[in-house]
Amino acid sequence: MFTKILIANRGEIACRIIKTAKRMGILTVAVYSDADQNALHVHMADEAIYLGGSPSRESYLVGEKVIAAAKKTGAQAIHPGYGFLSENADFCRACKQEDIIFIGPPVEAIEAMGSKSAAKNIMQKAQVPLVPGYHGEDQSRDIIKKAADDMGYPVLLKATAGGGGKGMRQIWHEDEFDEGLAAAKRESMSSFGDDTMLVEKYLTQPRHVEIQVFCDNHQNAVYLFERDCSVQRRHQKVIEEAPAFSMSETLRAQMGESAIKSAQAIGYQGAGTVEFLLDIDGSFYFMEMNTRLQVEHPVTEMISGQDLVEWQLRVAYGETLPKTQQQLTINGHAFEARIYAEDPSNDFLPATGRLNLLKTPIESKHVRIDTGVRQGDEVSVFYDPMIAKLIVWDESREKALQRLAKALREYRIEGVTTNIEFLYNLATTDAFINAEIDTGFIEKNNDAIFHKTATQQDGERLINQLAIAALYLVLSLENNNKAQAALSNDPHSPWHIPSAWRLNEAHNHALTLAYKDIEYALIIEQQHEASICSYIITITSKNGTTHTVECQGEIAGEKITVTIEGHRSQSVIAHSNSSISVYQEHGVVNFREISADYGQSQDDDNHGGLTAPMNGTMVSVLVASGEHVNKGQPLVIMEAMKMEHTIKAPSDGIINEVFFSAGDMVNGGAELLAFSALALIDAEEK
Repeated sequence: MFTKILIANRGEIACRIIKTAKRMGILTVAVYSDADQNALHVHMADEAIYLGGSPSRESYLVGEKVIAAAKKTGAQAIHPGYGFLSENADFCRACKQEDIIFIGPPVEAIEAMGSKSAAKNIMQKAQVPLVPGYHGEDQSRDIIKKAADDMGYPVLLKATAGGGGKGMRQIWHEDEFDEGLAAAKRESMSSFGDDTMLVEKYLTQPRHVEIQVFCDNHQNAVYLFERDCSVQRRHQKVIEEAPAFSMSETLRAQMGESAIKSAQAIGYQGAGTVEFLLDIDGSFYFMEMNTRLQVEHPVTEMISGQDLVEWQLRVAYGETLPKTQQQLTINGHAFEARIYAEDPSNDFLPATGRLNLLKTPIESKHVRIDTGVRQGDEVSVFYDPMIAKLIVWDESREKALQRLAKALREYRIEGVTTNIEFLYNLATTDAFINAEIDTGFIEKNNDAIFHKTATQQDGERLINQLAIAALYLVLSLENNNKAQAALSNDPHSPWHIPSAWRLNEAHNHALTLAYKDIEYALIIEQQHEASICSYIITITSKNGTTHTVECQGEIAGEKITVTIEGHRSQSVIAHSNSSISVYQEHGVVNFREISADYGQSQDDDNHGGLTAPMNGTMVSVLVASGEHVNKGQPLVIMEAMKMEHTIKAPSDGIINEVFFSAGDMVNGGAELLAFSALALIDAEEK
């Protein structure tokens, strides 16, 4: 077996590989960029080599530097993880030339599957079922559009060199084709340096089911069952599960055998994933093959009891597969939820910031967490915004889903916007529980996931959560005052009274909390009756609706115990800067504490600036100063963490000035361009 390997990656996958290598007694070498000098994977490895600047093109994507690091440290093999160089045929070839083993498939297999068009042709010859589409070499706009028109809309445009949803666009109507093609080509060129496209018929109710395959150098091949990855946003997976629900043994065997046939058609070795679209009638179609380990491989490990990284290392070293097909069995059910720094309520825009609080569920045989960050780490603009993968297992889908919901309730992150609340809401919808799932799941269940159809019970719950958040803030303040008074030379000074005491006035605290940009004014009045201290909390919304909550409570660290109308319950509070989150049995609710406005803001003459929604790079500026634009017209395109975001005109108007050019780095909140609404201009002229 290898004595030392280099991991040409970062974050959770680097940490994941290091764990298996350590268990096998293999020394590990990490690589890192400027942004990752103090990253977890660097500290976990036995050695670490600096590669270069924070942008991946200056560090993790520079194959020459990675190979030099392997030679310098005496690493016998390189594990590429996923992303970066994992499917780069030139890098694989360079490793071979330097007599370094690439822990992955041979160059020929990577090249065969590196082009989606070529892959389709190979699979067609191997008699693997394909979705109708055009995969030709003629890349003229008219040829591609004619193929789309002939198939009928909707169609799916895909980068042939793509992956992870990059360079991919759904085209629902003919008039969307040109804009969609331009965006897909641009994103593909940015991500892969290649804008070659294919077009396929878009199935309206498919499931995304993938088969984990493994091949060794001795003509052995197995499939380790399937994963259902249908729940996606931006064509990227959100929650995966294994095995796939409603999967008959016959269909599993058919898909598994087709996957092995796909791998054998290209002389495959190592871990690979063959992705299929499974239609509602049980027919399935080859979509693509990923010649690497997948992000969602842990769910396969949980149900099979196998360590797929160990399998990779053994196969790369020349050993035979650890198990035969007959020896592999499915045990129970597993889910994986991807914890991202992103804002689901704002089109899943990636977020940056410092992880001021990071508390995870307790790991056990039922709960596993794959992560590459620690509390205090920075989520930067340079890399994918995934914070961790939460994996749960139990004997059945129902029990595993209960564990997923519980673990998501226990996950606490502060300092950066995350998708935890979104994941919990998604996993607890009736449609997900009942496995009414296809690739359009999020769009179809948008109202239920985002709680847009609020019931009276939801309204009452929000009022109680506001009261709990306010009571926590007041009790924390009182405890702090008590602590300061105990340290003072005059502990009985009125300045140290913790109860908001005022001469001839009620003991009131006033504050403002915002929930999803709706502000609530709260007055907290302390009352004493005998030895019982209670609080009357008056909550007034912006529309003037008022609610009154009477409660008692006490805090112990991050926990608060509150009694409202005879109902005693516990909540966990995460409070950081102006953010306060209330964690309860049914999920997390996030509030923002609003500071008092002392009238210092400027009106800016009713003219507006359009600001950057996140830190990122300006990809394209589509307008010029003085240009008249229409409502909804694309103005600029930004990219952050491998995602494009188009900023559009909020109304008809005029562009007064553009402040950035293509290629510029932009901070979140920066004014991108000065814009005057046409209605305001007309009003001023009158």
